[in-house]
Amino acid sequence: MLRRVQEISEMLLSLAVVMVLAEDVLAENWPRFRGPGGSGISSQQGLPVEWSDADYEWKTDLPGRGHSSPCIWDDHLFLTSATDEGRTRILLDIDVNNGDVRWSRSVESATHPIHDLNSYASGTPTTDGKYVYVLFVSDEQMQVTACDFQGNQIWQRDLGPFFQRDDQVHGCGASPIVFEDLVIIANQQDGPASIIALDSSTGHTRWKNDRTLRMTAHSTPVLLRRPNSEPRLFVSNLGDGIAALNPKNGELLFRADVLDARCVGSPLVAGELVLATSGGGGRGTSMGAVPIDSSGDLDLSSAVWTRNRALPYVPTPISVDESVFLWGDNGVVVCLEAKTGEETWTSRVAGNYSGSPVCADGRIYCVAQDGTVAVIEASQEFRLLARNSLGERSHSTPAIAAGRMFIRGFEHLFCLKARTELNTPPPE
Repeated sequence: MLRRVQEISEMLLSLAVVMVLAEDVLAENWPRFRGPGGSGISSQQGLPVEWSDADYEWKTDLPGRGHSSPCIWDDHLFLTSATDEGRTRILLDIDVNNGDVRWSRSVESATHPIHDLNSYASGTPTTDGKYVYVLFVSDEQMQVTACDFQGNQIWQRDLGPFFQRDDQVHGCGASPIVFEDLVIIANQQDGPASIIALDSSTGHTRWKNDRTLRMTAHSTPVLLRRPNSEPRLFVSNLGDGIAALNPKNGELLFRADVLDARCVGSPLVAGELVLATSGGGGRGTSMGAVPIDSSGDLDLSSAVWTRNRALPYVPTPISVDESVFLWGDNGVVVCLEAKTGEETWTSRVAGNYSGSPVCADGRIYCVAQDGTVAVIEASQEFRLLARNSLGERSHSTPAIAAGRMFIRGFEHLFCLKARTELNTPPPE
């Protein structure tokens, strides 16, 4: 009898642990572009691979147009958009449970030329769970705004003009990120360029690192945190190539001049390496991998490996286990061995892509410009699992949080709920 009681107790304890783990997964936030750390990886399980329009938990109409991704904290989903050819920029707070818009806040802006594939709301918001921070850019100003979760403006900061050469007018695509009590902006323009950290409570400058670029960069920085090691902030541009800063004070730790063109995709941490791509005209032209703990002024000879073919330009690569997956703008997907850069496989997935891939439960999701969501297996062999149509165009990157995946189209925000079930043995 005692043994039976112990068995039941152990079973109940195991069930409780599983339930806690499940709640942790459901509560996982997606606080910036490409989620925690900018990795694009979620621990969520049970997301659908194939679906139809009837499978969406909800679908919400969006005002205007934007290519930003959702940023999620608990049941708050923040998204940006723009109307009137960019003259009105909008920040939305959407309830993840039903798609209702809690509030929207708009700011007036000047319009300006942008690339055909860009939008006036391409920067993804970021949050620390207290405030949400958004970056809206025009030729006249780079405006950073902090709001609380009720939509009240806490502070606003103008970082000055955003200068682009007449022959290189693309607009802006970088997103702000949060580190501790700092909001970090990659102001990597053709004018005076810098990486700047603002106090999250006041908007005052805490540190600024001036950089010299040879071409405007649109890449969003990536943060690396490790136990018993100082954090590192990785940025990429044509000039530095790949650079690392101390996010606490802005100190330059290293720069590795290993790239030959404009940077749009973000840097990527893969094991002990940090990788970045560059390119132009819809294709990548160079990729470099350098040790994350490098120091000093480095050149191409310091790279562990480089690559100059079948590369993405706009989509950011993704690292899963020991592999790196390159999702090309033209739909060519390459799997590399992260440590060496050796090709494992190359295959073509139909479509053209402006959004970046994300991964959950061993599956990689990426949205084509025509709104087709391709799903492949994140494995050593290429396997196309499904192709699902949104029914409208999209240039955005999916976000995964609150037990759901959110996909932003030109007209709607789509919500797919995970079908996670806890399988527990029945009592004897």
